[in-house]
Amino acid sequence: MDGTLWDSSENVAKSWDEVVRKEKNGLRRITKEDVQSVMGLTMTDIAKRLFPMLEEEEAFALTDRCGEVENAYLRRCGGILYPHVEDTLKLLSARYPLYIVSNCQKGYIEAFLDYYQFWKYVQDIECFGNNNMGKAYNIRLVVKRNHLDHAVYVGDIQGDYRASKEAGVDFVHAAYGFGSVDENVPAVLEFAGLPDVLEDIFRSF
Repeated sequence: MDGTLWDSSENVAKSWDEVVRKEKNGLRRITKEDVQSVMGLTMTDIAKRLFPMLEEEEAFALTDRCGEVENAYLRRCGGILYPHVEDTLKLLSARYPLYIVSNCQKGYIEAFLDYYQFWKYVQDIECFGNNNMGKAYNIRLVVKRNHLDHAVYVGDIQGDYRASKEAGVDFVHAAYGFGSVDENVPAVLEFAGLPDVLEDIFRSF
C-alpha cells in the first residue's frame, strides 16, 4: 500500500505526534520523514526504531495506541492517493483478482479501503496486525487461501522484494515509491503502467 497505492505519511505523522504529545508528554516528535523511513516494516520493528528510549513492551503498547488513532484519522482524512489509482484498479480488477498484503497494524488496510470506497476492487486482505506474521508468510497465506496458481506482488522497497522471493511469487517494483530494489526486476514508474507489465508477465503462462 504505502509507496504503491498512496502516501499516508503526513497524516500518519500528525496522528502519531498527537498521541506521543498527549500520552508521553512529547517524548519525541514524529515527522513525515520519520514515518517514511519505517514504511514497510512490521509494527514491532517500527516500535523499536521510533521509540528506542522505551522498554520494548512500553514501546509496543505506544505503537499500538498510535496505530489505533492513526486508523481513525485516516478514515476521516485519507492520504495522498497516487495518480490514476482508481482507474487502474478498475482495469486490473476486470482482468485479475486483486489482494492487499501489508506489514501494517490491523485496521489500516480497512481504513484505506473505507475512505476511498475501494472494497469493490479487492477480494482479500491480510496484514501483520492480524496474526503477528511478516509479509512473506501473509503473501503465502493469501495465495493458499484463494487457491492461486500464479501471483505477483507489487511493492516499492527491498523488503518487499525479499518477501516476494521467500513467498515464491513474482515481483514488480513500484519505482515511484519510497525505496529502491537492488535487483533486475520488472518496474513501473507510475501505477498506471502496471497493467502492461502484468500482461507481459502473464503472457508466458
